[in-house]
Amino acid sequence: MCLAIPARIVSADENRMAEVDIMGVTRKVSLDLVPTAQADDYVLVHAGFAIQVIDEADAKETLELLLQMDMFSEGEFGAEDFIQAAAPVVEDPMASLAALEQLMSEEA
Repeated sequence: MCLAIPARIVSADENRMAEVDIMGVTRKVSLDLVPTAQADDYVLVHAGFAIQVIDEADAKETLELLLQMDMFSEGEFGAEDFIQAAAPVVEDPMASLAALEQLMSEEA
């Protein structure tokens, strides 16, 4: 099962790389899959890529639901631990995408 997590775009550069805020934790993600995304938009982030623009209300509702999960209430994870698992730091998302495409072509 895959999980995409809501994030707010803090800033974006000319290469469509963005700094996003996820519950106070920042990550760099690629905006290549969401060409209309811009600063202050909310996006769903998965594996170093923003994959969909969502509205602020949906983003906040989803984050609240995530925080209500048992693992948070029992102190098993902090927000940063969860974010690292759900949206790991990907230094070069385009290299990751190229590696995935190569793996898929080898399996075909």
